[in-house]
Amino acid sequence: MAEISKNIVLEALKTVRGPDLEGNVVDSGMVSDVFISDGKVYFSITVPAERADALEPLRQAAERTVKKIPGVKGALVTLTAEKKAGRGTQAARPAPPQGGHAGHVHGPGGHSHGPAAPAPGPARAQKAGVPGIGAIIAVASGKGGVGKSTTSVNLALALKANGLRVGILDADVYGPSVPRLLGIAGRPQQIDGRIIVPMENFGLKAMSMGFLVDEATAMIWRGPMVQSALLQMLREVAWGDLDVLVIDMPPGTGDAQLTIAQQVPLAGAVIVSTPQDLALIDARKALTMFGKVEVPVLGIVENMSYFIAPDTGNRYDIFGHGGARAEAEKIGAPFLGEVPLTIEIRETSDAGTPVVVSDPEGPQTKVYRDIARKVWEQISSGPVRKAPSIVFE
Repeated sequence: MAEISKNIVLEALKTVRGPDLEGNVVDSGMVSDVFISDGKVYFSITVPAERADALEPLRQAAERTVKKIPGVKGALVTLTAEKKAGRGTQAARPAPPQGGHAGHVHGPGGHSHGPAAPAPGPARAQKAGVPGIGAIIAVASGKGGVGKSTTSVNLALALKANGLRVGILDADVYGPSVPRLLGIAGRPQQIDGRIIVPMENFGLKAMSMGFLVDEATAMIWRGPMVQSALLQMLREVAWGDLDVLVIDMPPGTGDAQLTIAQQVPLAGAVIVSTPQDLALIDARKALTMFGKVEVPVLGIVENMSYFIAPDTGNRYDIFGHGGARAEAEKIGAPFLGEVPLTIEIRETSDAGTPVVVSDPEGPQTKVYRDIARKVWEQISSGPVRKAPSIVFE
């Protein structure tokens, strides 16, 4: 088998046309330094931030091209963007009183969870709790592909490893990941034909739409159906007594996210981002949403923060480094920790044996347990600081 080199990868990438079919991504200077380890190729492509969504096919084309190179076992390609001076967010400012700008989502069937608030904005008094659950936290991201579900599952298992009774709710009805990540298959039982018994593995109680429908089923639901399903999976499940329930939020800031944020008494939210500028831009959207609905931010996690080569132990900041920490400092939110980009986390996640349980004494597990400790300290110490207000100018 021929040895894979950086030059071989770059030559292959010269067949990938640049934006608007002008030149190629290599000669246009769009490709970052290429890192190769154990037959896997890692690099990023720099694109204008405002064209990130439109250029996703370019990223996919580059990834496919590299995977076709003989000897390549896999490729991880991301889009990134350089920050321009004078743009971005301003420093955090105290949030003004909200007048319902985020919109109000009514529960299914018009159920009322308390007296009407004097103002149209969200009110904590209206959020009905779930009997037996001490605290509910949301794990969110502004975009997909940042490892949010993997973070959610390992955070939940880390909280359990730290001595707590924990459950996890997979709130992504369109692309549920928890069943695969926890290695759970089958259908849950029901009590009296209504209350669902959660599935369980590794001592973690779990509920997901993936337990109720076939994996290949396309969920073609509009907002009200999504809202109803989420609240049923939360309130009509026999969770029992839990110290904390982790909700793995779907990516973005749409109907599902607003339903959870406005109708569930969240103790706080954990925001997951990667170091790239594009991911941070989307993370700010999640922060802004939680600020509007007055959900405290427990902190930011920088996922895929750095890469440790398994053969040499050398560290590489493939996708940049420290962006999430800097963003947390800028807006006054806690920084919870850096999770490295490792083959072990991906392989154990794909195998349904998350790294926290498959390697309980490993360095990655220690990172997750430290993040879990910081999260629980904030929840158990009393009121958490209000979510910061992100002001765009």
